[in-house]
Amino acid sequence: MSRNDLHILWTNDNPITSELMVLMYAQAAATHHWWDSVTVIIWGATAKLVADNSDIQARVASAQQAGVAFSACQACANALGTADALRSQGIEVKLWGSPLTEIIKQNAPLITV
Repeated sequence: MSRNDLHILWTNDNPITSELMVLMYAQAAATHHWWDSVTVIIWGATAKLVADNSDIQARVASAQQAGVAFSACQACANALGTADALRSQGIEVKLWGSPLTEIIKQNAPLITV
């Protein structure tokens, strides 16, 4: 990970915030090459929002097409029963505790919403 790799920790399951901040910024950042890479980390209740909301799913797919990577917290997805639904959308599901800790320790670019 470099200083030009952005991670967005997405924990807010409000659809308006999801559409008009997380997904809007992530897609614009990838489209305009503001960062070398953009990764959205789906954590907590957001795993259920992405698994259940077809409008959010369409926006995630659009962002993926623009080059945004999506990865979900495995522990959250398992607890909410959404792991398979997320994987079916091309979203990586993995344990994020250690990688997130490294991002924080390295003071790498991280937006938390």
